[in-house]
Amino acid sequence: MSVPTHSPADVAVGRSPPRVDGAAKVSGRALYVDDLPCEDAWHGATVRSSVPHGRLRGVHLDRAFDWSDVTVVTAADIRGCNVVSLIEGDQPALVPVGGTIRHVAEPVALVAASTRARAFAAAAAVRLEVDELPAALDLDAALRADALVHGDDNVMKTLRIAKGDEVERALAGCDLVIEGVYETGAQEQMYIEPQGMLAHWDEHGACHVTGSMQCPYYVHSAMKVLFGLDDAHAIVTQAVTGGGFGGKEEYPSMLALHAALLARAAGRPVKIVYDREEDVAATTKRHPSRVRHRLGLMRDGTFVAADVDLVLDGGAYVTLTPVVLSRAVLHAAGPYRLPHVRVVGRALATNTPPHGAFRGFGAPQAIFATERQVDRAARALGVDPWELRRKNALRAGDTTSTGQVLEHSVGSLAVLDALRRVAPSPRPDHEGSSSPAWPPPRDELPDVRLGSPVRRGRGIAFCMHGAGFTGSGEQRLAGRASVATRPDGGFEVRSSSTDIGQGAFTTFAQIAADALGVDGARVSVLEPTTDRVPDSGPTVASRTCMVVGKVVEDAATALRAHLLAWGRAHGLSGADLGEIARAHVRDVGEAERTVTYAPPPGIAWDDESYTGSAYPVYGWAACLVDVAVDDDTHEVTIERCVHAVDVGHAIHPVMVQGQIEGGTLQALGWALLEAVKYGGGRVLNPRMTDCIIPTSADAPKMETLLVESPYPFGPHGAKGVGEIPMDGPAAAAANALADALGIEPACVPMLPETIAAARAAREGAT
Repeated sequence: MSVPTHSPADVAVGRSPPRVDGAAKVSGRALYVDDLPCEDAWHGATVRSSVPHGRLRGVHLDRAFDWSDVTVVTAADIRGCNVVSLIEGDQPALVPVGGTIRHVAEPVALVAASTRARAFAAAAAVRLEVDELPAALDLDAALRADALVHGDDNVMKTLRIAKGDEVERALAGCDLVIEGVYETGAQEQMYIEPQGMLAHWDEHGACHVTGSMQCPYYVHSAMKVLFGLDDAHAIVTQAVTGGGFGGKEEYPSMLALHAALLARAAGRPVKIVYDREEDVAATTKRHPSRVRHRLGLMRDGTFVAADVDLVLDGGAYVTLTPVVLSRAVLHAAGPYRLPHVRVVGRALATNTPPHGAFRGFGAPQAIFATERQVDRAARALGVDPWELRRKNALRAGDTTSTGQVLEHSVGSLAVLDALRRVAPSPRPDHEGSSSPAWPPPRDELPDVRLGSPVRRGRGIAFCMHGAGFTGSGEQRLAGRASVATRPDGGFEVRSSSTDIGQGAFTTFAQIAADALGVDGARVSVLEPTTDRVPDSGPTVASRTCMVVGKVVEDAATALRAHLLAWGRAHGLSGADLGEIARAHVRDVGEAERTVTYAPPPGIAWDDESYTGSAYPVYGWAACLVDVAVDDDTHEVTIERCVHAVDVGHAIHPVMVQGQIEGGTLQALGWALLEAVKYGGGRVLNPRMTDCIIPTSADAPKMETLLVESPYPFGPHGAKGVGEIPMDGPAAAAANALADALGIEPACVPMLPETIAAARAAREGAT
């Protein structure tokens, strides 16, 4: 890893300056899409299907309604390719007459009017004529092919991983085989700002779209395909965005197309902003999953083999499901030494709204099963779960399930040891020595809280998470970023990577300032807009800081070298870099350096065999959760949560800690509170009053331990941190419930009623 030779007085990296967007957001000056001034804009609304599967026979306008000042758009008005371009291109922007409706809340028609109320009234006056068809509403129905949603078997994608000899033979030779089936439900991103988009067409035939999004170039690509536009006539700009968590990765393309269709038909700007109920009912969520897992080990605790069958519910369209499935199977073996591995992953189509990206995308589902299995193995052997994990943890020089040799930044033992230092076992053993005993004797756990007995337990989880796109994905993306001079002697970072609340703009400013050798206040970050910034790749997969940040660092380093050389040639040796930059702009013009991502050496991946270097590097994390369970109501309180995460190097420690704490709480919400309920293919609880997420009142005491095992090919050693906090806490909470109650939680979320049922089943079995 190259280290800058300059040493400015105020080194930006490693400190925690105020966020560059913080003041505007706190003061209310920041303009989200619904705040954008556009006096002549009309408001759009979407007409959606009410059945999960059917043939659209007609779209009819109520004759009693006054349509004189309303614009209506159907699939018949789409002149180009009626598809939301993504991986497979199977999803229409609007279902055409004669076409197939595949899920409840699928867009069929659009309306626009001068007020939002008028637009919603018009949408309610559109009647859809539909012949309902049999539907496959869950994984079992999809497997039985009760209805065909995709292909001839409802299988969207199948992936396989194999390592070592024949797994059945390896399992047969084990002293102990732990078997389990685990299920996880959908999870709503519940970003603070709902989906929204504003579109208009200019006099040159260019379409301008501004909205809440993670990936401007995804939207850009979709616009080009549907409208037949070239790069210059599709201009996409990110507005200030109130959260995404993956939910604003691919879905904004759909919304942008709708706003643009209405704007073209109405001849004026059109804004569409979903209300919360529509957003929850219609947009993508975390994939539900079912995992059948067999873990084979010896009496001394050595892991031998893992056999994993993993199924994801993709919903009605492919969207990003193959990418989610890929990450799920790649993380299914966990962070452990395993000579023999077999993983089979399938994604199935159902007649439910499509599932898509969500923080961790596939890894949390797989890791939940793996970490429950390891915990059960520890109890079966009568050993400390921490010791069992440490004994089998991958180390530098070991190989993963895909045969990748771990060479750089392997913080596996570091995170486990950090966790142990601050949270040793609760009590010494029975002989009075200082060695820890696990679990603590249950007869000492119950006490009284609010008149009810309370049972306490502790659980841990251990995981690794691949940073960046899988396999050769980063090479194919070839993300680019630029750093340029400003006329005032400052500098500007240009990238399509978006800030969705994670602090990317602040981090980029820090990285660029350090490479340039200037104060961070002299570096600004241009808002992502496709006609002014290069394609840096999507803001996903824990890649923004590690991958794009490194490109920004290299571009800034190249710009500094150019300016210093130019300064020496023009009598400015020893001058401040800002002074040289001003002179360059004045005499020559803007100086800009653009760098394209180059993969680290030794990265090789085979998509056919699914072997090789799945990711350039991995993050590592160990999480501990202490729970108290009300013995009567089965309500769970998290009393303590400790999360040790190897981040490579913290560019902005406060924001890194915030990312970890936010992701941890989101994972605990998925574990214990967040149930998206479906009935007849529709979301039954699409409101924040009954689609529950944790609030500050639910947040436990959190302790975040930043472990730094620098990655030599990341900026200053940094690697991805946005997703790994989501991976382990649900399993840690489940393991704590097992410790407290003697049950074996096998599903997420673990609600009071499911805990009660598990206890009743255990008592019935005994």
